[in-house]
Amino acid sequence: MGAGVDEITGVDEGVALAALLVAAARAIETHRPDALARDAYAEHFVRAAPASAQWPVHPRDVPDGDADPLWGRLGRYFALRTRALDDQLLRAVQLGTRQVVLLGAGLDARAYRLDWPPDCVLYEVDRPGVLAFKQRVLDGLDARPRVPRRVPVEADFRTDWAAALTAAGFHPDQPTAWLAEGLLLHLPGAVERDLFAAVDQLSCSGSTLAYEAEIGVESAAVRDNPVHTATRERTGVDLLAPFDAEPRPDTLADLTARGWSTTAHTPFEFTRHYGRGPLPEPDGTLAANRWVFAVRP
Repeated sequence: MGAGVDEITGVDEGVALAALLVAAARAIETHRPDALARDAYAEHFVRAAPASAQWPVHPRDVPDGDADPLWGRLGRYFALRTRALDDQLLRAVQLGTRQVVLLGAGLDARAYRLDWPPDCVLYEVDRPGVLAFKQRVLDGLDARPRVPRRVPVEADFRTDWAAALTAAGFHPDQPTAWLAEGLLLHLPGAVERDLFAAVDQLSCSGSTLAYEAEIGVESAAVRDNPVHTATRERTGVDLLAPFDAEPRPDTLADLTARGWSTTAHTPFEFTRHYGRGPLPEPDGTLAANRWVFAVRP
């Protein structure tokens, strides 16, 4: 598989580099005997990008296992998040939803690794460079999606992405399962508010929305947590650098005011549910994270 990104811009920096970090975590998780989620494509994305080509993609590459702050604790967090959001999407289609939109799809391979109904369509919205890199790697593997219709949508969330989505065939009058995994913290607050206003406008009754949010602003102690320092020192990725430093919008309250039924959960609730994953720790980097699930009645 000769895929690479030498001539493709927008993949080896910024948010896309964070997407490679998540892909490496998914790759490691895939090879665990007790894997929360399996993604056979993840390690190929990691190996195809020069910036991540030497990162670990197997538990044997992580001598300290779960005790490793980067590939252990943070890696299992990404695996747990993947599993919880996989299950949310599958529940939606099992209940009849046939239109799925991944906002900031990144290097996720849900179209290729999950079982979808025969009449389902899945839209992947992200920047052109990210989607081009992803497609090149998948083509090199001769991969075939398991969803009947996979529609990549090139867009920037700072511009009119909703118009690009509808132009690609999206139907606002059909129930939709929306997912924003690992996206919001990379957006300015005003862009986040506009994004949710657009999702609300495009969603009819029966639509669902799942996303990751962070409450408050991290303290100095949290910012110095080994998860952050290990990530910077060993991969060159500053997890905090791309995040907007302003207090995040209260999207939960905004959705509720718009008529959505919402629930917010800590990651640790899912650790208990699935029986594995990160646990709370003093000055932990995950304590402020919330996974929000919303339904448009």
